[in-house]
Amino acid sequence: MKMVFIAPHKYVQGRGVMAEIGSYLKLLGNKPILLWDDVVKGLVGQTVLASVAGAGLTPVDVRFGGEATHEEAARVAALAREHGADSIVGLGGGKSIDIAKAVSVDARLRLMTVPTIAATDAPTSAASVWYDANSNFMGFECWPFNPDVVLVDTQVIASGPPRAFAAGMGDALATWVEAEASYKTRATTLAGGVATRAAMAIARLGYEMLLEYGLEALRAVRQGVVTPAVEKIVEANVLHSGLGFESGGLATAHMIANPLSNFPECKGLMHGEKVGFGIITQLCLDEDTDVDEMNRIVDFEIAIGLPVTFTDLNLEGVTRERLQMIGDACAGEGSLCHNHCFRVTADDAIDAMIAADALGRERKALMGLAAS
Repeated sequence: MKMVFIAPHKYVQGRGVMAEIGSYLKLLGNKPILLWDDVVKGLVGQTVLASVAGAGLTPVDVRFGGEATHEEAARVAALAREHGADSIVGLGGGKSIDIAKAVSVDARLRLMTVPTIAATDAPTSAASVWYDANSNFMGFECWPFNPDVVLVDTQVIASGPPRAFAAGMGDALATWVEAEASYKTRATTLAGGVATRAAMAIARLGYEMLLEYGLEALRAVRQGVVTPAVEKIVEANVLHSGLGFESGGLATAHMIANPLSNFPECKGLMHGEKVGFGIITQLCLDEDTDVDEMNRIVDFEIAIGLPVTFTDLNLEGVTRERLQMIGDACAGEGSLCHNHCFRVTADDAIDAMIAADALGRERKALMGLAAS
């Protein structure tokens, strides 16, 4: 049995560290690609460009096209070769960062990731999630190495959308739930081997921090301020979740979330929001689930605004026939559901989604919230 643990070379987190980007980037080369969209550049461009210039570097400014497609990766890689770049920085959300990862492999560049929202665990990982031009999920790809540097400015994160912060907690909350399930079968992780105890401990720590500090941190982010709770949850969303999912294992939560991206009604949802519903589905599927813990997780998701019902997913009244596509994916070849210690059929997955919706509606009713 081979155990594998992978991680970035350096992780830097704190208020104001964006101003230090030049000093870290200089360790990677002299001509970096800066991959960002207009919104991100408007938010942090002045700070980034001043720091990069102060380090004596000559950056190549590339506008991210907006979607993590193979075509976008090929375009940016061609620009990197044309300009003789030796490194690339993915700034923004998970999709621009995933393109930067793919380009770093294709064009043989050193890699830095700089998330401006803590909405996913993409910044630390060696994987890219692919979509088509219409934002339909196409699959994911694992790369041979993780980023050289991950730079996370918590003031930038705290100044971002609270919804994105909450979505990041949804993605991170799945890490322990899925890792625990896949460890029972000693499933091969995205890292290429069985999970180490270190990966499992990190996944569990992130889970515990989310439930303890998540609400307090979200309250602070709604005010645009950085507190110790915010620092803890940024670490859980980005670092613990990234290390935990990649070296700990995935299961049904993500297998439910990914196909939901292909439903037109779900196009406006963030990845972590779909994962939030996937977590509840997985808990309803697994006979080892502790009911009290399941209820605690659902109540936490409700409290931070994650979807827990079909109506929350914009799928009110969805039929079993429409859910069949997700059920078939769950039962199909290569499904993450196969990491469980029990067989998952299409009917099992669909039944669990329907049960998750019922549970979400019940917990909302107990909280005195409108039925949905």
